[in-house]
Amino acid sequence: MSNETDPGLSGGHNSRTMTESDLKEAYYQMVLIRRFEERAGQLYGMGLIGGFCHLYIGQEAVVVGIQMELKQGDKIITSYRDHGQMLAAGMDPRGVMAELTGREGGYSHGKGGSMHMFSSEKHFYGGHGIVGAQVSLGIGLAFANKYRGTDEVSVTYYGEGASNQGQVYESFNLAALHRLPCLFVLENNRYGMGTSVERASASKALWRNGEPWGIPGMYVDGMDVEAVRAAAAEAVAHCRAGKGPVLMEVDTYRYRGHSMSDPAKYRQRSEVEEIRKNHDPIDRVRRELLERGVAESDLKALDDKVRTVVLDAAEFAQTSPEPDPSELWTDILVES
Repeated sequence: MSNETDPGLSGGHNSRTMTESDLKEAYYQMVLIRRFEERAGQLYGMGLIGGFCHLYIGQEAVVVGIQMELKQGDKIITSYRDHGQMLAAGMDPRGVMAELTGREGGYSHGKGGSMHMFSSEKHFYGGHGIVGAQVSLGIGLAFANKYRGTDEVSVTYYGEGASNQGQVYESFNLAALHRLPCLFVLENNRYGMGTSVERASASKALWRNGEPWGIPGMYVDGMDVEAVRAAAAEAVAHCRAGKGPVLMEVDTYRYRGHSMSDPAKYRQRSEVEEIRKNHDPIDRVRRELLERGVAESDLKALDDKVRTVVLDAAEFAQTSPEPDPSELWTDILVES
């Protein structure tokens, strides 16, 4: 997995070496997402989570690396594979898991499920089930930032399966026209549902898709949290400086199927095993920390902390009451 870029953006070539403290934080956040998603998968198998459930296992370095370069007020919006973004943004694991089980304690009071939860406090705007629809909303958030005269950035995530949607290109045009502070993050996990990107896209260098509108592009190893963070630092600085949008393609991989109902028979087991063995983002950070002299006991303490948080979230998600029927009539109209 390599890095490429348009002139003027390094795409992580000049990746800063993260401090030991930052690496530990990245390790904790990635393990939290991984264990949370594994537990969600278990609850789904037990019949405690209904509807669609898209897991983020394998892609953790993408959102963690980018989130480390954001500040309070920056906006985040993504597709239906959204639990990782929520946790990285600082949303309460209890509230996220309870929404998955459709309980009153969930972020959408049990009405949204996996794909539709939000947090105005954390500036997280969903979770959207329509492929590519969040991209247009993402530039709306960026327009609001510019209109208000802030230097806040809108980070708009979407997958390679949405990369050739017409609304994505319309959004590129508007973002470039108005020089909107929008970081488009194209998470290329190689498969749009069950179709390889190699069979679905005539454009092979997706990071260059913004070139007709003059949008600079970056291609980054999405399995390396240090590379992602370095690229994000440069892209976010570009947006904050009023220079307009950036398109960042992150080369990543999902270990599970498209959703919990997908057996992923369209790829070989050996392919998944090779990525897990040689490119796993958590193992990479773990090795780096050990090479720097961090004790195994320190990492075990972080693992134990994650385990406690996830078990607590799962317990809360099963004991929180189901929403009252009156909730059917709330959150429909804006009430003063």
